[in-house]
Amino acid sequence: MCELIVNHPLNREVLSMSTDEYRKASLFPTGSFDLDFPIPDLIGKTEILTEEHREKLCSHLPARAEGYSWSLIFSTSQHGFALNSLYRKMARLESPVLIVIEDTEHNVFGALTSCSLHVSDHFYGTGESLLYKFNPSFKVFHWTGENMYFIKGNMESLSIGAGDGRFGLWLDGDLNQGRSQHCSTYGNEPLAPQEDFVIKTLECWAFV
Repeated sequence: MCELIVNHPLNREVLSMSTDEYRKASLFPTGSFDLDFPIPDLIGKTEILTEEHREKLCSHLPARAEGYSWSLIFSTSQHGFALNSLYRKMARLESPVLIVIEDTEHNVFGALTSCSLHVSDHFYGTGESLLYKFNPSFKVFHWTGENMYFIKGNMESLSIGAGDGRFGLWLDGDLNQGRSQHCSTYGNEPLAPQEDFVIKTLECWAFV
């Protein structure tokens, strides 16, 4: 049995279900964006995303994010290089979150999380979460079902995907240094050419 811990300011409960049931519930609702529709509008200015980036990411959004504008919730250019500021900007947000990173070598990559990011002493999120990279070619890494280490954050770091001491995407508290390794949660390749990278710009987008 798997336990999914649901956090909400007014509600905290544990839902128990079999691993197979959980995988089906998490994997199959993911979106199949119809590219005949216009690419969603951006509310806020991006320093990273091109129209091509947005078009490719659209087809991997969860169904509940389809058709919404993309709203800029956090940007290191506007709000500073601090993980604490990122958490504050998402305090009352109820939406999946698209994390977009450009490193100092101009590689673009990131994650889609099933919910807003917050401090927690346990892993949270669902199988809607994923990792992606654009360089040298676009690749998306969905949940493998191997574990449920989707998201975990504190004031010192943020981790997305884990297993055997390795992290799919790890960011430090200053949003300066990052690391990406193969992890069992997503079966991903490292998202950047080098395992350790330096963040140039980080943006977080919500679907509202």
